[in-house]
Amino acid sequence: MTNEEKKEFPSELRYDVSSGDWVVIASGRAKRPEMFKKEERIKKEISRESCPFCDFEEIKNAIVSFEDGKKVDTVTENWSAVSIPNKYPAFIPSETLEKRYENSLYQTMNAVGYHEVVITRDHYKSLGELPFEKVREVFALYKNRYTELKGKKHVNYVSIFHNHGVEAGASIAHPHSQILTTPLIDIDLNKALAKGRTYHEKKKNCIYCQMNEWEMEKRERIIYENDLFLVLCPFASKAAFQTIISPKKHLAYFEEINEKELDLLADAFRVALSKLYKGLNDPPYNFYLHCAPSDGMDHGYYHWHWTILPKTSVLAGFELGARMEISTIKPEKAAEYLRNQ
Repeated sequence: MTNEEKKEFPSELRYDVSSGDWVVIASGRAKRPEMFKKEERIKKEISRESCPFCDFEEIKNAIVSFEDGKKVDTVTENWSAVSIPNKYPAFIPSETLEKRYENSLYQTMNAVGYHEVVITRDHYKSLGELPFEKVREVFALYKNRYTELKGKKHVNYVSIFHNHGVEAGASIAHPHSQILTTPLIDIDLNKALAKGRTYHEKKKNCIYCQMNEWEMEKRERIIYENDLFLVLCPFASKAAFQTIISPKKHLAYFEEINEKELDLLADAFRVALSKLYKGLNDPPYNFYLHCAPSDGMDHGYYHWHWTILPKTSVLAGFELGARMEISTIKPEKAAEYLRNQ
């Protein structure tokens, strides 16, 4: 073998077996992992005095409220986490779901659903800076609202997501998450459901359980684990430092999580966000849940998980046009770096 053949090729395509997508790992364009920490961050500071989420009048009629880890019936000045209706909702509750056709090509329907905001008390500290108890409150709220909303009329999909930082789309600096319900199921989840169902029919096993078993055997991409959850940089990462939080055992429906599992999920999330905060200097990020939908069908073959996507680059023409993301650091190196934070 010649010296030329021995050289590692600077870019490679990796196939995401759970979605059918290909991603580009362009390590030839990479920076050292620690260089991501030196990037400048856009900070949008808003004083507590002018923050709507610090105004008790805005949250006193919350749908659900927590104080010191416990759900309470009445919101008081001692609130620590709440879920409130979004003042400017994208989806609006309605008993009827009207579909209309402009012609044989174009159709519309009412954007029927629910839109809530989950808010933590601390104006300045992101989830990655909060203690375990406060992170657990957030996930207890997620479960509470998911369980309540999935049974509503015209709710086939419950989306839970969190935007942190200006570059990630956070319009208000105060840490908050959002929950939206829709009568439709998002296209990425539909693709994952189809892949998972086909794999289960052929192999009689869950594709995510199989991936988790391989990751635990190989151990190159695991950042952190506890008794139930894996925190890892996936093999076909769509972005530098993409992180997945996945149950080690097969769980299809997030809302069925028990109290012990909730503890361990909060622990895994707190560690994951803390490592990203330290290792990348509080990067902007989005995180979201992918879970079996609430459309009345049996999706027991699916395996819910959370995805954290740091905003380490900007999608450009190739990514948008080809629908093929480019990551500039190998997931193995990203995981190694985050493990040491």
